[in-house]
Amino acid sequence: MSGRSVVNNQNKTLVLGLGNVLLGDEGIGVYVVRELEKHTLPAAIECLDGGTGGFVLLDPLENAARIIMVDAAADGNPIGTVTRTTPRFSRDYPPTLTAHDIGVKDLLDVFHMRGSDHEVVLYAITIDPQQPIRMSLSPEGEAAAAEAVQRILAELQAQAAT
Repeated sequence: MSGRSVVNNQNKTLVLGLGNVLLGDEGIGVYVVRELEKHTLPAAIECLDGGTGGFVLLDPLENAARIIMVDAAADGNPIGTVTRTTPRFSRDYPPTLTAHDIGVKDLLDVFHMRGSDHEVVLYAITIDPQQPIRMSLSPEGEAAAAEAVQRILAELQAQAAT
């Protein structure tokens, strides 16, 4: 995991990219966070490559006032669909594809059961679960990642303006 540190956690927004970059589009959340880090972001924004982290991510989640998660999904939508939701528990989280599936769902449950009232936003990006293994995004994945980056930047700018 890598990320940019933020001193004040009171108003911090954590943008957490999830997935395995060794499996192509399944790592799309990590690719989105890496692209966001190329932009000039307010100091209160922390981007974190969560990879397939699981419970090790509980501390960064609890140290943010707001969380934006980005992950691949096999949710039945057309490939490349970017969906913004506000999951509360694992049942609200769309189906994902690899071993981090259980870890992230359990992480959300523990996070909220510990009394967290943090706002959690999920950008789920529909990918092809039958894609070939590669270490890059497919053309559909690249387009969806670009859309997610633009939508998240717009959301962060709107948040900063309030």
